[in-house]
Amino acid sequence: MVNNMKKGKKYVAALAKVDENKLYTVEEASKLVLETSTVKFDATVEVSFHLNVDPKKADQQIRGTLVLPHGNGKTKKVLAITDKVEEAKAAGADEVGGAEIIDKINGGWFDFDVIVATPNMMPQIGKVARVLGPKGLMPNPKTGTVSPDIAKAIKEIKAGKVEYRVDKEANMHVSIGRISFGAQKVQDNLNALIDAVIKARPSAVKGAYIKNAVVHTTMGPAIHFTFDGR
Repeated sequence: MVNNMKKGKKYVAALAKVDENKLYTVEEASKLVLETSTVKFDATVEVSFHLNVDPKKADQQIRGTLVLPHGNGKTKKVLAITDKVEEAKAAGADEVGGAEIIDKINGGWFDFDVIVATPNMMPQIGKVARVLGPKGLMPNPKTGTVSPDIAKAIKEIKAGKVEYRVDKEANMHVSIGRISFGAQKVQDNLNALIDAVIKARPSAVKGAYIKNAVVHTTMGPAIHFTFDGR
C-alpha cells in the first residue's frame, strides 16, 4: 500500500486515477499515462519490464535495438569514428574523426551520447575500451553501432533508435516517447517495443516470460499493463 502522506499533492491526484489492482490494455495504458504526468515540462514516457530470465547465462542476456515508429523524443549526439568522413557528415553525425578522436577520448573528452564506427576502426577503439565500457559507450555490432554502412547506422540513431537491455536483476527500462506525442504515438511505440521484447525471448525460458510490465512518466505513478495473446 502506498503511503500518500509522503507523496506530493500532484502525485496523489495522479495516483488516484490508477487502479493498482488492474492490468490495463496497451491502449488504455497509453492514454492513462498521459493523464498521470505530475510535472510541468514535457515528461518522458518510460516502460519497465521484469523478465523471467537468468542474465548470468549467456543465452539469456537479452539485448538489442529498435527504431521506434515515432522516435523517443530525444536527440542523441552522435560521434562517428570512421575513415568514411564525408558519408558520416552527410548522414548527420555531430562529430566525425579517426585516431585523433580516440586520443581525445583518452584525454577525457565525452561530449557525445553514442559512438558509431566502421569495423576497420575497432582495433584502435579497443585502446580506449576500458574508458568507454563502464560508460556503456563501446560500439557493438549487436546494437548496430559497428557497421560498414556508417550512414545507415547514423540515420537510424537520429531517427529514434533505442537500445533495450536486461540488467543483472532481469529488469529492462526503455524510454519510448514524451507526453507531447499523444496517446496514439505512445501506443505505437509501446507496441513496437513489446513485439521486439517478445521476439527476443530465449528458447530456454519456460512458463511466463514477462512477469511484470509497467509504463509511467517522469515522476508519475506506475501503470501495469498486459498484452495477452501476443
